Amino acid sequence: LQILRRDKPVEGVDYASAAKAAKDFSGADLKAVVDVAVEAKLREAMKTGAPKPLAQKDITTAAKTVRPSTKEWFATARNYALYSNQSGLYNDILEYLRIT
Repeated sequence: LQILRRDKPVEGVDYASAAKAAKDFSGADLKAVVDVAVEAKLREAMKTGAPKPLAQKDITTAAKTVRPSTKEWFATARNYALYSNQSGLYNDILEYLRIT
């Protein structure tokens, strides 16, 4: 998140808390969170006529609207690992998911 918001005005963002709100998000998902937050701030600035920096609330609110894409991928990978792993190719996934 710190890298993705680098060229955007930000004030008072607790990145540890933001990371918890964005659990299971991929890098692309995090970019979407920042984009959604920026778009909301732009709409707000157009209404009020006064631009404001991104804040913790903006990131947290945006994270609630973006669905993590990794959950679907892990569900598919889990099925492959459980039912098509005769060669051991998916052992790392089983270990990561703590299914052994």
